[in-house]
Amino acid sequence: MARFESDAEIKMLGAALARLRLDRGLSQAEAGLRAGMTSQAWGLYESGKRPGLFRPDVQRRLTQALDATAEALGLHAGLPRQTPATPPEPGVRSVGRGFSGPMPLPIVAASRHRFQLSNDDLWPWAASGVVLEYEPGRWPRRDQGCVIELVDGQKYARLYHSADETTLYLRGGPDGFGSELKLPRDQARAVSAVVARLDV
Repeated sequence: MARFESDAEIKMLGAALARLRLDRGLSQAEAGLRAGMTSQAWGLYESGKRPGLFRPDVQRRLTQALDATAEALGLHAGLPRQTPATPPEPGVRSVGRGFSGPMPLPIVAASRHRFQLSNDDLWPWAASGVVLEYEPGRWPRRDQGCVIELVDGQKYARLYHSADETTLYLRGGPDGFGSELKLPRDQARAVSAVVARLDV
């Protein structure tokens, strides 16, 4: 990605980093932890106050913490894609970015699954119709969204708070976002961390 010379470009890139983080349902603290830095350091990048956001190694470090790429960051910032200096090999053609009709959702990695919310139990974190992308086997962190599969096969989403040997402590539900739920662990077949929220 090209070097950014102006404050406006750095701020645009910082705002794009914030959008990528929010798309994945992460707080600045969670993203910073994944990147090996404090939430304050992460926030300085998002606000465009930390020099070096234009550096490819820094972009790689930040976007990898969000399971994204530096190209995705540039696209979120509205920057033009860089074209290769040499034409592609014969027989390889670009189909372009044009489309008609609604865009399909991106392909989900094989280890990820999707769950669509049918109510507003998690408002304002997520509303009805939002698709949650989650990774089975990945345990959630505190205040991270999770999809719970019960032993009877039912699934629902909540915010993970904590757990002990016998109980899962969750937030959200029919009584509102702030309500607490205690779920016996023997009723849950699986608890999986939400890694992205997709508005459809």
